[in-house]
Amino acid sequence: MKRSRSEIVLDVIFYAIAALFSIACLYPFLLVLMSSFTEEMSLQTFGYSIFPKMFSLDAYMAIFRTKTIPTAYLVTMFVTVVGTFLSLLITSTAAYALSGRRLYYGGQIALFFYFTMLFSGGIVSQYILLTKYLHLQNSIWVYILPALLGPWNMFLMRNFFNDIPGELFESAKMEGAGEMTMLYKIALPLSLPAMATIGMFYALGYWSMWQPGLLYIDNPDLYTLQYIVMQIIRNVDIAQNIAVQGTFQGASQVAPAYTVRLATAMVTIGPIILLYPFLQRYFVAGLKVGAIKG
Repeated sequence: MKRSRSEIVLDVIFYAIAALFSIACLYPFLLVLMSSFTEEMSLQTFGYSIFPKMFSLDAYMAIFRTKTIPTAYLVTMFVTVVGTFLSLLITSTAAYALSGRRLYYGGQIALFFYFTMLFSGGIVSQYILLTKYLHLQNSIWVYILPALLGPWNMFLMRNFFNDIPGELFESAKMEGAGEMTMLYKIALPLSLPAMATIGMFYALGYWSMWQPGLLYIDNPDLYTLQYIVMQIIRNVDIAQNIAVQGTFQGASQVAPAYTVRLATAMVTIGPIILLYPFLQRYFVAGLKVGAIKG
């Protein structure tokens, strides 16, 4: 079909707007990335730039000089992958049970989940529970078990299950399907967009987790990447303050402070930022749900 000139002009305008918006979103990321490869003195003198005036790997050398970084990466990957899988399993099961009036007193049970969104026992009670009763100190499961189920994610998943036509479940029951069969053969396949969204929420939460390492972990082999990076930045700041005060004779050997912060941002978001392209098709599918109806 031949297109009119006005349609071509509109396409050009729309593509130009989309390109400018993409550049505006990508520019800060490129600025931080390239500035992390800049020599510290050059960064302080000339400021941030996409094209470094003096290239340097000192910031990354200061980070990866720590021997615990590879181990911390493995711990963080394990916590993220296993924690996300178990969280999706628990969340989808609880959401399915509370959806569609399948469970007696389901509304009252849902109230208990909702109550935890409004009130929290606090860090002290959580610390006593995890250490004295569950004995999770110095265990990798202290990162996973307390965060297995997020009530907000569960309610989001429940609402998605409620939107699935009830006739599908009735037909499956007539064929002799049980609740678990309907969950894994009907509900979950039709809820992949919601699963992808909630899975990303959980993955980001597990990947960014550092507080349990501060409170419950004494074994360096169980520290997560975020906690190690926080320690590195803290040590760099302390060393820089000592150098500024003139009490440290080797001030020139102090690891760069500003570029280390930029490099740690790149190190920590690198792997998790690659998760979105794999889930993008599910997000697009979610936007198309219900778009074609008679």
